[in-house]
Amino acid sequence: MDQIVIRGGRPLKGRIPISGAKNAALTLMPCALLTDEPLTLRNLPRLADIDTFGHLLNNHGLSTTIEGTHPDEFGRVMTIRANRITSTVAPYDIVRKMRASILVLGPLVARAGEATVSLPGGCAIGNRPIDLHLKALEHLGAEIELAAGYVKATAKGGLPGGRYTFPMVSVGATENAVMAAVLARGESVLDNVAREPEIVDLCNCLVAMGARIQGIGTEKLTIQGVRDLHGATYAVMPDRIEAGSYACAAAITGGEVELVGATESDLGSTLAALREAGVEIAPTADGLSVKRLNGLHGINISTAPYPGFATDMQAQFMAMLAVADGASLLTETIFENRFMHVPELARMGADVTVRGRSAVVRGVAGLHGAQVMATDLRASMSLVLAGLAAEGETVVSRVYHLDRGYERLEEKLSAVGADIERVSDG
Repeated sequence: MDQIVIRGGRPLKGRIPISGAKNAALTLMPCALLTDEPLTLRNLPRLADIDTFGHLLNNHGLSTTIEGTHPDEFGRVMTIRANRITSTVAPYDIVRKMRASILVLGPLVARAGEATVSLPGGCAIGNRPIDLHLKALEHLGAEIELAAGYVKATAKGGLPGGRYTFPMVSVGATENAVMAAVLARGESVLDNVAREPEIVDLCNCLVAMGARIQGIGTEKLTIQGVRDLHGATYAVMPDRIEAGSYACAAAITGGEVELVGATESDLGSTLAALREAGVEIAPTADGLSVKRLNGLHGINISTAPYPGFATDMQAQFMAMLAVADGASLLTETIFENRFMHVPELARMGADVTVRGRSAVVRGVAGLHGAQVMATDLRASMSLVLAGLAAEGETVVSRVYHLDRGYERLEEKLSAVGADIERVSDG
């Protein structure tokens, strides 16, 4: 199993290309289930989760082809075609690897009239039930049955469409409902939907395929179902979580980097928190410039649905604030088990006290290298950030978590001056 070895203390300086967004790509890929014409996705990141989702689509009878991009280049172009859906079952062996697999449920029942999907897996960051996915599909006209660890949704004659108000904001449930509604026989109205940029990206892609969606970017979507969608070519949006992570890398090392391809509009709450902590951010012709002015200072953050502070940035900020002046308070409102990185950061000298869903971070003069273990995707990035700033050598194990969400991380960091390498422990 691979490890990442970091010898810290080197300020980062240079340009970091931002890849296509993992969370957007995993939502766009199942759109191919909605048409028998090809869907071509550009700027698709080279990630383990993308490969896993590709295998899942192959299982349903879809073809996936990669255009001839050079192996040294970031991103890929993938064409997906569901000329004929040969299976409507998403098996446990594939779905257990990745929670996003549940996103085939809506498209399959919309086009094929039925879907049987294993209950999903993914990072162990807390209970993430799919009840809102199922309730939304029921309100659109699907019949739902749970048995032996599988969800079975049926809609004989197709989904009629309907109205549903989400009792709480859910990104995944919104995505499933939108993909199901675009092929419904009538109108669907979805209220209190998630407004994340990835939702906007999904809706824009569906519109490019012929869907009729009003209210994109707002909390209410009105969707007129159409008989068929057609193929399209669509570019995946830049990864705002990757961009935010590398911004934290520049800040924690006292460096200056340009995030090539990053867009300020997608990073509002992250950039606001960085600026409050003492980081300077400015737009450039190609993206965003990030540099630390002087020292970092403590801030208070509470995660919230978009446009609030993203839960996917909490762990990275904790690492950065571990070396800030003063104390910080981080409150996690989305997932109840997302402080698993705290003991590992403590091994590197961080002073963090967890109190329920909040963590008090008292800044220390410096961190020191240690052997640490990643527990989930974003937690693993927080350990990399800590290693970049730490004195001595840090060895991060379980880096398969990183490979799920950061495209060739060590290459990007090495290019801006980090002393980082991937090694095999076997």
